[in-house]
Amino acid sequence: MKINNSFFEKQKYVLLSSIFKILGKKNIHKDIKINNITDLQSANFNDISFINHLKYFELLKKSKVKYVISNTKLSDKIKNYCNPIIVRDVLKSVYEVTRLFYPNSLDDAVDFKVTTPNIKKFKNVKFGNNVLIGVNVKIGKNSVIGHNTIIESNVVIGSNSIIGNNVLIKNSNIGNNVRILDGSIIGKKGFGFFPDKNKNIRYPHIGIVVIEDNVEIGCNNTIDRGSLSNTFIGKNTFIDNQVHIAHNVNIGNNCIITGQVGFAGSSKIGNKVYIGGQAGISGHLKIGNNVQIGGGSGVIKNIPDNSKVMGYPAKDIRNFLKEKNDK
Repeated sequence: MKINNSFFEKQKYVLLSSIFKILGKKNIHKDIKINNITDLQSANFNDISFINHLKYFELLKKSKVKYVISNTKLSDKIKNYCNPIIVRDVLKSVYEVTRLFYPNSLDDAVDFKVTTPNIKKFKNVKFGNNVLIGVNVKIGKNSVIGHNTIIESNVVIGSNSIIGNNVLIKNSNIGNNVRILDGSIIGKKGFGFFPDKNKNIRYPHIGIVVIEDNVEIGCNNTIDRGSLSNTFIGKNTFIDNQVHIAHNVNIGNNCIITGQVGFAGSSKIGNKVYIGGQAGISGHLKIGNNVQIGGGSGVIKNIPDNSKVMGYPAKDIRNFLKEKNDK
């Protein structure tokens, strides 16, 4: 899904020569206009992207992108599919290029444009006390916004949705008939950084959170927006209290996720996945459709469709129970 850049001020384009310069590379190309930096799946021919692991090679093969930031280990493998820009540190280079396109991408901690809602503009919306609304916010008819909630600029909320008390929503597109319960924070910057010599450098997050229709988000959830892609919650998925969903996570339709589950970044969860309480899903994994994950499990590898797993590391539930009974 394409990133909605209305949340972030973006340069119209950046010259490829400027990208080479900031990366300390000799420019061997003409002054080509690059439109955006984004993930491989979303990138068009006039964008720039990156790859730092072979697990994303299939995405590169299908991508339209011409210019890709990468490293020496992958250069021979990818050069037939793109023009690789070889750097020593891929993530640091992506950080530098992202700031060319989005110079203010690290400065969005507080939206100072929020004010009390204009009742005439939102005549079909019910507001609690002490609500603050940013500019260019859209809220569908018959929706309810609870006490002390803040909805920052450019957020979209559909019709018949209920947003609870003390909720913060930013950098998000939310569908119809969605329930977000008290104390949740949706669309904050993800926990992205990389160490550089004697300090940690924050990684820009220019993606958003997309929540589709008929979703329920429990109390005190945190859902981080994407870095170079979007965080996504599919239709009719229900999420219990105190769940953390990190940047770039994709959760499918009709899932049930119970309390205190944690998702690390960039994992993909299929449709109709059931996850028991306090389970942890490691980053960059693929969980198939119709999967059941037992409470307290630690998932550290991909899980195919129609599996039932439990334990740490999570394994087929029959093997887990057999091993437990044999002890």
